[in-house]
Amino acid sequence: MALDFTAIDFETANSSGASACSVGLVKVRGGRVVDRAYWLIQPPAGHDEFLEWNTRIHGIRASDVVGALTWAQQLPDLVAFAENDAFVAHNAGFDMGVIRKACEVTGLAVPPAAYVCSLQVARKTYNLDSYRLPSAAMAAGFEDFEHHNAAADAEACAAIMVHAARRHGVDDLIALARACAIKVGRLGAPARAAA
Repeated sequence: MALDFTAIDFETANSSGASACSVGLVKVRGGRVVDRAYWLIQPPAGHDEFLEWNTRIHGIRASDVVGALTWAQQLPDLVAFAENDAFVAHNAGFDMGVIRKACEVTGLAVPPAAYVCSLQVARKTYNLDSYRLPSAAMAAGFEDFEHHNAAADAEACAAIMVHAARRHGVDDLIALARACAIKVGRLGAPARAAA
């Protein structure tokens, strides 16, 4: 199995996980970036307030997402882009939480997928003062990117995973998780048999 995965990063309008306002996706095949996607998302009503703190971080304003597709409209595109890949995210608990919460709020099923956290991989691969995305990306040789731009952050995350796999001498995501003694998470629930 080659080093194949989809790196993902969300920015949110506020502290609600359902308030995703942008997503960046980077597809990796055989340890190389082969495709990228980025789009703005219109958060659902009740989760659509843009807090000054969040806007200061990522620069996205409520006016920027007017006319953008909603989570429910874009989820099929997100799933199609990933092509049944495992997801990778830096602090994956946050990004997978966005998927779960946005699906919950919009009444959609959470898509099934495995995921691995590049923050946990970085902690087991590098000896750094900080494991925040810019520091870990720099350790992987990926520098000078626009932090808090979802597309740039997803690419930085992908670079960490590819570099870490080389350092650990492995060529697939599951082997990398094992080498780092970290858990492969699961998103979504398997279908239940009818009773």
